[in-house]
Amino acid sequence: MTPREDLLAALAPVLELVAALDLRDAASARAALQARFPVDGEVVGGLRARFAAGRAAGWLCDKENAGVRFSRVQKAVTPFGPQSLSVDAVHMSGPGPGHTHDNGEVDLCFGVDGDPRFDGAPAGWMVYPPGSWHVPTVSTGTMDILYFLPGGAIRFGPAPTP
Repeated sequence: MTPREDLLAALAPVLELVAALDLRDAASARAALQARFPVDGEVVGGLRARFAAGRAAGWLCDKENAGVRFSRVQKAVTPFGPQSLSVDAVHMSGPGPGHTHDNGEVDLCFGVDGDPRFDGAPAGWMVYPPGSWHVPTVSTGTMDILYFLPGGAIRFGPAPTP
């Protein structure tokens, strides 16, 4: 098994839950993720270790744009189920590009150094509802982040006008 296949196998239970969540209720979705996969738990700890190893080996986050390192772990390949999620890996400090989440977005954030905050929140789960927009920003440190996008839907650009 390759390291990428190992990471995808470790992600399988997370992908199953994320695919089943109603992201329109971001607070409930985040609570469900935190309850099932706590940031200090075995599953998240294993994902964090695999992410760090992949980044150190150079196959994960092997692209760079404006100081943000990133790579695609999985494309959204089916219309339904866990494979309907794209998974991106990002290593960042500071702001990234503004974007809209047409179908919502789920992020699993790992602190790498400092006391990092993702959009003001500590390491852990973040959930953004469909139609939301933000400039993802890591402050006071560096983070590794797994982005789960239903249908792979993301649009980079300025905030939409109401």
